[in-house]
Amino acid sequence: MIRRLTSRLLAVFVMVSIVMPGFAQSADRRVEPLLDALGMSELISIMREEGLSYSADLREEMFPGRGSDRWTGLVEDIYAPDRMARIVGDQLDQDLQGTDIAPLLDFFGSAPGKRIVSLEISARRALLDEAVEDATRERWLSENDADDARRSALKKFVEVNELVDSNVVGALNANYAFYLGLADGGALDVDLSEEDMLRDVWSQEGEIRDETETWVFSYLSLAYQPLSDDELAAYTALSETDEGAALNRALFSAFDALFVTISRDLGLAASQFLSGEDI
Repeated sequence: MIRRLTSRLLAVFVMVSIVMPGFAQSADRRVEPLLDALGMSELISIMREEGLSYSADLREEMFPGRGSDRWTGLVEDIYAPDRMARIVGDQLDQDLQGTDIAPLLDFFGSAPGKRIVSLEISARRALLDEAVEDATRERWLSENDADDARRSALKKFVEVNELVDSNVVGALNANYAFYLGLADGGALDVDLSEEDMLRDVWSQEGEIRDETETWVFSYLSLAYQPLSDDELAAYTALSETDEGAALNRALFSAFDALFVTISRDLGLAASQFLSGEDI
């Protein structure tokens, strides 16, 4: 059960710079223009759809046939868009203190930057369809032995942004938080120490890494297929700057904070059903 949770959650940790106007705003957030330039409202909307779909599967796996309406209500509150936006925005603002965001605004406000944003969000939404996700994954894996320039460029982009390692850490953190939620809600049959929980979570690292690597590359190959080599190179070059690296770290920190919160809340909510409380 914990293993499946991780593999389903990891898909939402990939850094994608996709935001649209309407993101829950705070007057004293310095990064508000960057949030708008990146288009975070649309990303939050997609992540909510992913989460609701995942949570329906989770119910069928953990307590099938029980608490459908009540579970749906709990999950909708957990994935409330305003709440998600607040967590991400506040963490991003905190982590980018001291970073000059002007170069980031310049890039994502340019025609190539806007195109990248549009392609990322279109690909992410397309992957809500499992058939599209499966086809994209199979296409990447079937060409695994190819050594063309685009695959090399994608591998450099992933390496520069540490997309695999950061996503693995994020998935493990979310998995552990779910475990804690179950434990705090009294749903575990035995008393497990934090060390026991960590050992169980980390035992899945290899499997999670393999799944993460495949998802990251298949997603990026779909999103960036229309980009020219020069456009992808420019995006990678931005990631290599101090400002681009700071943005990447901040995005992962923000989404890690979001999904640790969500995962623990899901564990607490699930525990109410697993412990026999018919709510």
